Amino acid sequence: MWKEVKDRELGRIRPAFLANRVQSRRIRSLELANQKEIVSAHKGAVNSLQIDLTEGRYLLSGASDGSAAVYDIQQATDDGAGLVAKHKSLFVVDKRLEYGHQYAVSSVLWYPVDTGLFVTGSFDHYIKVWDTNTTQVEMQFKMSGKVYGTAMSSISTTHMLIAAGTEDVQVRLCDIASGAFTHTLSGHREGVWAVQWSASNEWVVVTGGCDGAIRFWDIRQAGCFRVLDQFQSQTGRRPPIPKVTATKAKSLASGNLSSTKVRPPQKKGSVGNGTKSSMLLGKGVARGSGTQRQHPGMLSAQNRATAHYGAVTGLQMTNDGFHLFSAGTDSRLRLWDVESGCNTLVNYESTRIRTNKATQLAVTPNSSLVFVPCLTAIQAYDVWSGRLCSTFHGHYDFINCCSFNPQDQELYSGGNDRQILIWSPPAVVSLEEVLVSVHNAIYTRESI
Repeated sequence: MWKEVKDRELGRIRPAFLANRVQSRRIRSLELANQKEIVSAHKGAVNSLQIDLTEGRYLLSGASDGSAAVYDIQQATDDGAGLVAKHKSLFVVDKRLEYGHQYAVSSVLWYPVDTGLFVTGSFDHYIKVWDTNTTQVEMQFKMSGKVYGTAMSSISTTHMLIAAGTEDVQVRLCDIASGAFTHTLSGHREGVWAVQWSASNEWVVVTGGCDGAIRFWDIRQAGCFRVLDQFQSQTGRRPPIPKVTATKAKSLASGNLSSTKVRPPQKKGSVGNGTKSSMLLGKGVARGSGTQRQHPGMLSAQNRATAHYGAVTGLQMTNDGFHLFSAGTDSRLRLWDVESGCNTLVNYESTRIRTNKATQLAVTPNSSLVFVPCLTAIQAYDVWSGRLCSTFHGHYDFINCCSFNPQDQELYSGGNDRQILIWSPPAVVSLEEVLVSVHNAIYTRESI
């Protein structure tokens, strides 16, 4: 450490390089905080967490008892006589208020450019926009089903849209400026649990549904322009079938001819489902009036592609917008290349993801670690190798969400045990504190 500081003073390394090294060391040394504590104001499971993007000071949480709370994570409300700094909620909005949610709050998010507004989505079919100063509802949107996820673009300069994933197959975009619905995105065959805006393009939104599909939408045009396929790797095609396997399959098929009735081959017309006609349809050439019209550039096989064998429970974009993480009920965590839409085939070992609830992932700013709630623990994986770096145990029940604070390199997690835990680097004791403690010890001995 001191050698790097000296190299920085002599100009051998850049300041940004030193800062990244220090931050990486702090992130990889996370442990359960013993000098800082969040006093949870919820009486139900904590479903969603988010730290404001402007100051990195206020933590917003939503729980299954229909409440949402705000905490100041920098200024403690009770220092605990110098032992543990306790952070109590600044305010709580719950069902006791006139316009509070009546059922579980499934998603919370801050307004990206100001802490004066925050948004909550609930199982009572409502999305509400709250004024932080007055704790009053400024506007609300009535959805067609339970709200599972909400998202706003952190880089947008031209719109204030809330993307909402519900138990309905359609994804709705709500405009805060006008108080109306602006878009309806149709393509999923089941409910949508995960919604995420692109970190590099303010017009692109990504959705993950219970049908196992992850779809990319450009809200300036009709239809989705990409559906991720778990079998499309970086090579652009599935691995070839070995010849031995093909020979065995052929021999088994010939052995079963005696007991199986063989269907005569059917003649395929120009409008049938043959390979030739499908390729022509993909190029935009229509053969006959009976063909089904597809979205531009979207083949029928691509439209049915799946990213997971089960429902998609969580999505998280890296800060640079180049990669996307997805979690599914098949207990798989996958890393996708956003530009090509390919599966990077990184094997994240021993992931155990819940199958009945949406999951909130977290990624470090330098995209080195990804934090995944796995039942009663949080597992930190190396993004590029898939190696399990550390496992955090502290909750007494299933963990639903986690949020990373890049300003202090801290991780916050919430679970069914109604607690919000803090995972921070080990506290650095200053020289002044050491001298004071030594002086107090010597004074105590002399007095005895």
